[in-house]
Amino acid sequence: MGDVAKDLAAGTIGGAAQLICGHPFDTIKVKLQSQPVPLPGQLPKYSGAFDAVKQTIASEGPRGLYKGMGVPLATVAAFNAVLFTVRGQMETLVRSNPGAPLTVNQQFVCGAGAGVAVSILACPTELIKCRLQAQSALAGSETATVAVKYGGPMDVARHVLSEGGIRGLFKGLVPTMAREIPGNAIMFGVYEALKRKFAGGTDTSGLSRGSLIVAGGLAGASFWFIVYPTDVIKSVIQVDDYRNPKFSGSFDAFRKIQASEGFKGLYKGFGPAMARSIPANAACFLAYEMTRSALA
Repeated sequence: MGDVAKDLAAGTIGGAAQLICGHPFDTIKVKLQSQPVPLPGQLPKYSGAFDAVKQTIASEGPRGLYKGMGVPLATVAAFNAVLFTVRGQMETLVRSNPGAPLTVNQQFVCGAGAGVAVSILACPTELIKCRLQAQSALAGSETATVAVKYGGPMDVARHVLSEGGIRGLFKGLVPTMAREIPGNAIMFGVYEALKRKFAGGTDTSGLSRGSLIVAGGLAGASFWFIVYPTDVIKSVIQVDDYRNPKFSGSFDAFRKIQASEGFKGLYKGFGPAMARSIPANAACFLAYEMTRSALA
């Protein structure tokens, strides 16, 4: 089996593991990010992550934590296949000599290149996911003209296409790229650096599963720690109304969030995001490495 096919298979399995472990955390993150700013004298819909979990289960049942999972699950093969395959091909381009190990800096470059490619797939997928996840958080808000009207992923896609056309599916592409390019550069660079530290050199083939889990979990945490505000901006733009938008673009969203909520507004949902990133990425990298090794 060729390297591209191995990366396709391993990336698909790794992505599925990541999604199953991390989606409930992602749902709570999006709910916290997209809930409207309360009017003076009013309390926010969710007081925090645990309150969001409690209200979600009370109103929607445990399945509510997996709302919007259909679209990313259906596309996880393409998304992670592209991520790991493009990264693998980038390794071939930047490698100085055939078979030579890449430096950590070269791993950063490969991750950034993969981030460019996956942004195109991630934007429409996450737009549909976020609009499904945010429905209950936006319900009853004066600005939430799109709240509670979707029957499922295909229904979201139909509404988006009718209101915004094909371009509507790529609403939030700029902050998606601002998240994926530096985020993946950091994640893959940190992952490789940690593996080498644990292995005591450039040969990391003998690392234990425990070491891979730790390296993958910390690498995933580094992704979100650095680029989290761009994800908040992406989410509020993607759940914004097409016909009567609250935000004119990324910079306008940044300015309005800071004006209304301060710096902490750019970190809404940060706790669930970090809680998700460690187990989800640990599962993803472990599944990828094990599958890749089995196919060697």
